[in-house]
Amino acid sequence: MTSVDGILNINKPWGRTSFSIVSLVKRLSGVKRVGHAGTLDPAATGVLPVCMGQGSRVVPFLHDTAKVYKAQVELGVTTDSYDATGNVTATGDPSGVSRKQLLSALGSFRGLIQQIPPMYSAVKHGGKPLYELARAGIEVERKSRPAQVYRLELKRWQPPVATIEVECGKGTYIRSLAHDLGQLLGCGAHLKSLVRLKYGCFNLKDAVSVPQLEDGFHHGYWHRFIYPIDIVFQDWAAVVVDDAAEADIKNGRPVELPGDRLKPAAGNHCRVYNGDGRFLGVLQFNREKGHWRPGKVFSRA
Repeated sequence: MTSVDGILNINKPWGRTSFSIVSLVKRLSGVKRVGHAGTLDPAATGVLPVCMGQGSRVVPFLHDTAKVYKAQVELGVTTDSYDATGNVTATGDPSGVSRKQLLSALGSFRGLIQQIPPMYSAVKHGGKPLYELARAGIEVERKSRPAQVYRLELKRWQPPVATIEVECGKGTYIRSLAHDLGQLLGCGAHLKSLVRLKYGCFNLKDAVSVPQLEDGFHHGYWHRFIYPIDIVFQDWAAVVVDDAAEADIKNGRPVELPGDRLKPAAGNHCRVYNGDGRFLGVLQFNREKGHWRPGKVFSRA
């Protein structure tokens, strides 16, 4: 198997599952350990970070970063999946919804909100994903979960379709937001289309399309599309350590960094490099003991 550590920023096309993109990369690259950092539904498109080798170890950090979506919400039609792929469960009249009413309703979904996951989701109930139960015609009661919406803007209003842009944290379902918006307005709604514009440091404008990626594999230049692991931590403070500290970090031992070299940031973490500029991993500050301890160490980077 090929040994490659890094991250691909892929523009997932409509109709493809996130898993199929991972399978494609695994098959064409020969890399054994490949995974994505956040599922996009088949009907959704946009940024899909695919992590290879030790890149898969930064997935938890990617999950904690913000995501930006452009969504089309169609008022007047409710579906069981909360999007355009589902069966229609109810219809309503959205003709009375004004731009002012729409803007007011959208305001209810900013900040820390509560969402009930759709039945067609990977959330588990009794050990089974909800989507398996949904496909069997079974609907179960779901508990609401907190979701953070940092920004929600109305980009276009062409009744009955509202185009919105949402910046949110992990675990936020845009389908649920669309459904809940329709319920609040009293006419019902579903998610007509969804594009992920940004995921952490990865932007759609820089994403590689599947045909481009396949051509890169075919002609041997696909490595150009790989981002280094430490790009995920590019906004963190950075420090370079000597050989002795490098050995301590590799062995999981805490290290002390002189205060004039690095002051603990608000997040109490930093990225660390050796004298040759090689990325070693991330450190977390222990305020009680006054030293930095290895949080995630990479043997190759």
